[in-house]
Amino acid sequence: MRKLKNEELNRLTVEEFKKTGKTPLVVILDNVRSLNNIGSVFRTSDAFLIEKIFLCGITAQPPHNEIRKTALGATESVEWEYVENIIELVEELKKQNYTLVALEQVENSTLLSDFYPIKNQKYALVFGNEVKGVQQKVVDLCDLCIEIPQLGTKHSLNIAVSAGVVLWDFFSKVNKYF
Repeated sequence: MRKLKNEELNRLTVEEFKKTGKTPLVVILDNVRSLNNIGSVFRTSDAFLIEKIFLCGITAQPPHNEIRKTALGATESVEWEYVENIIELVEELKKQNYTLVALEQVENSTLLSDFYPIKNQKYALVFGNEVKGVQQKVVDLCDLCIEIPQLGTKHSLNIAVSAGVVLWDFFSKVNKYF
């Protein structure tokens, strides 16, 4: 095996990315405080052709050096918007027929491995604050909650790791079954 050079990877340009068909998913960051986590979500969203990221509450916005460090240019390719009030955003997305999904540990959550997106359905996936998770009032408005199965002694994953796991899973299921 030979490691590929960057020029051999056939990466899209920012202009090509913007014109490319997207995964039917928007990401909502609910009061995410770590700039590195925000940048990582941008980078992962670029990798899996996510439509848009909504930054809500205290979530920082580009341009910011700490976001830029982990995003590696993805703040230029992935569409994003700041919306201060997440409740208003969730209600608006529901009116636009998005299925709202929180990544959260709740009663009767659906394990990620058991979640299969419905063809031609638009989804909005909510990731919460690093300490408090997704606000209960947002959970109450969601159509379902999915949970990443965890078998060790810890009860949570870093949001950047969670986003990587969930966005890859969603992307792979959408592309496998459709």
